[in-house]
Amino acid sequence: MLNSIVNFFTATFRAIGRGIGLGIAFMLRPFVWLGRWFAQRGILLKVLLGLILVGFLALYGYFFWNTQVWSGFDTNYADRYEHTSDTGLSNAKPSGGGIITGESETQDAETATQTCRKSMVVESTADLVDFNVNENAWISSMLLYKLGLFGLPWESTPFFDNKAAFQRGVHQAVRRTAIELVDTLGRVRGTSQIDKDLQSARGALQFDETTWYFSFSPFGPKTPTPSFYRSAIKDLHKFNDRLKKCEAVFDVRADNLLQFVDRIAKDIGATSAILRERSENYSSGWFDPRADDRFWFAYGQLYAYYGILTAARTDFADVIEERRLTALWDELEEQLRASLRIQPAIISNGAEDGWLMPSHLATLGFYVLRVRSNLVEVRLVLDR
Repeated sequence: MLNSIVNFFTATFRAIGRGIGLGIAFMLRPFVWLGRWFAQRGILLKVLLGLILVGFLALYGYFFWNTQVWSGFDTNYADRYEHTSDTGLSNAKPSGGGIITGESETQDAETATQTCRKSMVVESTADLVDFNVNENAWISSMLLYKLGLFGLPWESTPFFDNKAAFQRGVHQAVRRTAIELVDTLGRVRGTSQIDKDLQSARGALQFDETTWYFSFSPFGPKTPTPSFYRSAIKDLHKFNDRLKKCEAVFDVRADNLLQFVDRIAKDIGATSAILRERSENYSSGWFDPRADDRFWFAYGQLYAYYGILTAARTDFADVIEERRLTALWDELEEQLRASLRIQPAIISNGAEDGWLMPSHLATLGFYVLRVRSNLVEVRLVLDR
């Protein structure tokens, strides 16, 4: 019995070793051919090609560094959006703007309670964009990421795509929040126009994720993706600065929180379906090249919503207290924190009942559904 187990593991690791060896040999074959061709060339051509090769290696070194180093990543980052003196009520007298509170959907802006302070939801959204494009390089629009591995997209390989997928997951949550800021939170429903700064930020955040400095379709130079996202940061900060001066509106009514929570629940519900589809229809374990980008996209989405929902708790503190949502919101934040503790070194998409290779997609999918369930509970209480 013991010999059978030993033989099984020996055969398994030999197969893995052979697979890795064949993969490395396949990737090195073009370089071996180029090396032989290079040795037969003249000195001037060798110098020119050598300089090109050095530049190429430097470019790949930069690409490798940016895809592997995650600057500013902190699973406790949401703590900064909890109640602080900076977000406390101001003594300034509102003049047509500020944080507007009140339970009645028909309550007029002039009779509602108004205070002047910045919005933590807006602050967290700006910080997440800054994290993606300033603290880190935006991977999806980098030239070498767009070129892939000898023309094969990085998403179809196990290499260099984890950070890009994580950033896109964060950005998905940011885009969803920007839409809600423009449509509901940043205006008094039915009595005010769309805020120009929030509208500008939303437009910039909707820009294509993969644009580099040049494109063949249409042909010509382009403004790269990170430049648009950086402009959104400025617009969000401008809105918050105006909000502190009572020159803008942030409407923290219960019905607005209900809609915000409902849209987030639907957003992560779509992500849970993506995880379920990959987990149910593929079971290649450690050898599923698409499992890692599915996992890190969902992880990035949860990472972003952890900060945004913690910020929403600060902005909607009165509503949460009046509707007795404190316990539910505590549970929601705890589930988000728990999901961020799942950080496997290698993503495995094995069978859900497998004992050798786990199913990390199913594990994360469980937490996604738990968070969604908590959001639905919050929505039901707000809808009473």
